[in-house]
Amino acid sequence: MTTTAKPRQSFVPVPAESHFPLENLPYGVFSTMADPAPRVGVAIGEMILDLAEIARAGLLPGLPEGVFAAAAINPFVALGRPVWSATRKRLQELLAADCPTLRDDAALRARALVAQGEARMHRPVEVMGFTDFYSSREHATNVGMMFRDKNNPLLPNWLHIPIGYNGRASTVVASATPVRRPLGQLKPPADEMPHLGPSARLDIELEMAVIVGRDTALGDVLTVAEADAAIFGYALLNDWSARDIQQWEYVPLGPFQSKAFATSIGDWVVTAEALEPFRVEGPVQHPAPLAHLRQSGPMNYDIQLAVDLAPEGTDALTVCRTSFRYMYWSSAQQLVHHASSGCTMRVGDVLGSGTVSGPTRAERGSLLEITWGGSEPIEFPNGLERRFLEDGDTVTITGWCEGEGYRVGFGSLTGTILPAQMPEAWKS
Repeated sequence: MTTTAKPRQSFVPVPAESHFPLENLPYGVFSTMADPAPRVGVAIGEMILDLAEIARAGLLPGLPEGVFAAAAINPFVALGRPVWSATRKRLQELLAADCPTLRDDAALRARALVAQGEARMHRPVEVMGFTDFYSSREHATNVGMMFRDKNNPLLPNWLHIPIGYNGRASTVVASATPVRRPLGQLKPPADEMPHLGPSARLDIELEMAVIVGRDTALGDVLTVAEADAAIFGYALLNDWSARDIQQWEYVPLGPFQSKAFATSIGDWVVTAEALEPFRVEGPVQHPAPLAHLRQSGPMNYDIQLAVDLAPEGTDALTVCRTSFRYMYWSSAQQLVHHASSGCTMRVGDVLGSGTVSGPTRAERGSLLEITWGGSEPIEFPNGLERRFLEDGDTVTITGWCEGEGYRVGFGSLTGTILPAQMPEAWKS
């Protein structure tokens, strides 16, 4: 759905197609040449509002000292939902066109408003734990058709629980961080024995990152409503995948090194409150989930997503356009399932939504699906083809919600592939 409310105006110029109007104000962590200390800001138009500076000026009363003078948003997120909401309201007031407090204070504006083009962005969250899910029915069906049974592509448990695995928090990296092609054990079907080498089937996974906003104690569980309220916000996510390494290693315990080498997270965390006008119903769940996973009312978001692929020296080509609304299992259901064993959840945990795919080829969120395992290559206007990622390729993901006369967006998430590094001693 889209909201029909008239867009609010800021004294900071906001271009018509900007992802960052007053209705958004996503949180990120940045630094500048003049002040290299990372701190928290919100995006407005083409600028960043330095929240550490605003707090020092006394314009955010009631918050702990230094909460925004931090290299991650975690200290602020830990303050809880009432503080998130009150702070968002206060920032909207300060940035509004009719509020003179910041608008008319030239000295403070000069200190507190930083051009995005002059800022260095950092990973916004100290990632306490990373869990990746597998919650798009279209994606799971496509993969099942390619690798298991065309007539029964979903495993029996898929329609009953959100399937996931524990990933590596240590390799969740900021946007624009180069990604090194991973080494791994590979075993082509015709080979008798595996060998060590660079992945030849390096892939993307178009996902959303869910930022957990509350701690739970060991043994505690969450209801769907509690889980929904515990989500601070969302960011873009690319969970890079080495399909050939994965194919050899995933039996019997699932992905390991094929997914551990890198996961890229976007610069900006859009709050759940900013996304509230864009809630939509998800797909009908049949059979009905067990009682603890049942939800009522809209629990998905209509976030438009796009993936561009640019070989080195070649113009980018959009290879996917899809929507987060397609996800079969909602983010709240994923969090409920994660905590249902009594597993401890912490502020700063990141849940990967799983690959976001839709019902058509143009809406498939991985190269594995787009090229159908490499059999249907992507063709570029200059004659280049891509089945999987090559060294030098750059992937850019964007996402936004479309309102009436404005967008609430996530900016972009990029990563460029670097060649693998193989020590001489490992070569045989």
